[in-house]
Amino acid sequence: MNKTIQGIIHGSTIELSENPGFAEGQMVQVVVHPVEPARPWGGGIRRTAGALADQWTDEDDRILEEIYQDRKRDSHREMPA
Repeated sequence: MNKTIQGIIHGSTIELSENPGFAEGQMVQVVVHPVEPARPWGGGIRRTAGALADQWTDEDDRILEEIYQDRKRDSHREMPA
């Protein structure tokens, strides 16, 4: 039976995040891979923000403003009586 469990290394000891469920004294083989730390939500967009800043034009601003104004318009139609 294979089981993947995360742990924290303390010197030559690995503190597991949960009980592996094996019998006390059971011989096991351990393969260790580092876990990348979780990045906060939205970090990717913040890292790429400004990537196209040197290519942005006034036309791009105009298009975004048009989209913004279009979204503000009332899109509901009156129901016929």
